Amino acid sequence: MGLIPDEIISQVLDRSDIVEIISEYLSLKKAGRNFKACCPFHNEKTPSFVVNRDKQIFHCFGCGAGGNVVSFVMQHDHVDFPMALRQLAQRAGIFIPETNSELGGKTKSLKEVVFKSNELTSEFFHDILVRGDKGSDKAKEYLQARGIRLETAQKLKLGFAPDGWDNLISFLRSKDINLSNMEKSGLVVAKERGQGFYDRFRGRIIFPIFDIRSRCIGFGARAMEKDTTAKYINSPETPVYVKGEHLYGFHLSKSAVAKEDYVVVVEGYMDFLTPFQEGFENIVASLGTALTTEQIRLIRRYTENVVMLFDADNAGELAMLRSLDLLIEEGMNVKVVSLEEGKDPDSFVHEAGIEKFKEQVLSAQTLFDYKMDVLSRRYDAKTVEGKARISAEMLATIQKFRNEVIKQEYVKKLARRLSVSEGALFVELGKIKGVLSGEPEVAKKKIQKASIRIVERNLLRLLLEEEHMIPSVLEEVDIEDFQDDQVRPIIEHIFDLSKTQKDFNTASLVHFFNDQETIQFISGLMASSDFESADKEILKKDFINRIKGDRVKIQRKDLCFQIQQAETDGDHERLEDLKQKFNQLIRGNQ
Repeated sequence: MGLIPDEIISQVLDRSDIVEIISEYLSLKKAGRNFKACCPFHNEKTPSFVVNRDKQIFHCFGCGAGGNVVSFVMQHDHVDFPMALRQLAQRAGIFIPETNSELGGKTKSLKEVVFKSNELTSEFFHDILVRGDKGSDKAKEYLQARGIRLETAQKLKLGFAPDGWDNLISFLRSKDINLSNMEKSGLVVAKERGQGFYDRFRGRIIFPIFDIRSRCIGFGARAMEKDTTAKYINSPETPVYVKGEHLYGFHLSKSAVAKEDYVVVVEGYMDFLTPFQEGFENIVASLGTALTTEQIRLIRRYTENVVMLFDADNAGELAMLRSLDLLIEEGMNVKVVSLEEGKDPDSFVHEAGIEKFKEQVLSAQTLFDYKMDVLSRRYDAKTVEGKARISAEMLATIQKFRNEVIKQEYVKKLARRLSVSEGALFVELGKIKGVLSGEPEVAKKKIQKASIRIVERNLLRLLLEEEHMIPSVLEEVDIEDFQDDQVRPIIEHIFDLSKTQKDFNTASLVHFFNDQETIQFISGLMASSDFESADKEILKKDFINRIKGDRVKIQRKDLCFQIQQAETDGDHERLEDLKQKFNQLIRGNQ
């Protein structure tokens, strides 16, 4: 919840009716106790997006999106929790203070100083470039030679850091920024033996890096001479800049990414600038590294479709392969563009034009085909050893897909490409999982777990509808009675909150969870059809009896296994103790 006090969060939620808020975005139609509309998060013709005023939640039965009013604003407006809450607070006329503790205030003020220092620095370098001051003519000439127009430089706030040791220091001092804060902002470097500071960026073109809220968080600085030791110098990590959590240009391209519902990810500044300048706006740069989980999750707030376009060299290929597995793990849909060796997006657009670039993007390879091509160049697919190496690396990627149908189809495709049997590949895939696929005991356990999930989820759904039943259920079942990994923490939370908060109600339950998967799960249960036609007391007793019965079955099975082990080991003392426990369990449930 950050620095926003819990009591203010509660006020905002209490004064923000979800039906009124969502009605400002969508045309809702009454449907019984709920309201319906076509989902704004995926394309559909038949409305499956439901809003429940009683529980103050929304849920789409088509794509799974769901949550409370804050979740809706976050997903629809592509903002984080604090920003969504502030939007709702402003609408409700509620003032939100910047901090809620002395420590929080100190942290906030340091971030504000760093943001201010970066903003002033960005303007300083940009003004020098635009005005042509302090030797920036060569920077202008360099950008012109690279095909970057003045309006593009102005839009991205490109700048020039002049030669000299203290140009920036003198400027920031005149703006009341002290040396300590300049250092914390990563703008200056301490001299050896502690004899003062000097400007970090000198004689280089400056690329300011902005977060999605268009705040300057850091800088990349490019040398113009080929013989310079380091082509790029980048900002170190600061209170506002953590490498691997941001994407270059995303503050300008996020709207186009959401509109087009896909993003092209390139490596560097120029690879972003040139296509963007020519009108291809749904593009971002990874700042020269393989994509991180944080960057992928940032992208996922705007689209789940990614086209990777890294340089066609060895480093770019390695970064690409590292990124692909992460993208799959995060549930993204991935394609890959492979330019000919020696080409990058910047040079390709200059030579072939933006239309050809678009054609390349639209004809992107599937992830499977790209990785197969890479591995086929590395290993000889005609040899047994080569097939083993290729299949091992391909199966490691295939295993990361969540959809079993996709896994199966890719295994079939891999079998055809390598001329090996599907059965052998499924065996190897099973080894990666840690369990052989198709094993009868595994299938049996899955069926048992599915049965457990249904009854436990039904009880949870009943409690979400009939919260007055919570105390009686709490008396009859223990947390240990629940086997479902998704249901158990929610039930535990309900029990804890019902004990500690007199005014707790299940409508506010989603406010206590941060991960979107749990929020969507809860909203889905709340939005599902209720048990109106049934005797809910009878349902409650039936669910509880089945849940407790399932736990006894599991305990009985576990004791049987331990008894067999004790008999095999000849451990008579342990055997007698286990038999006694088994008999007590049987007698206690007769």
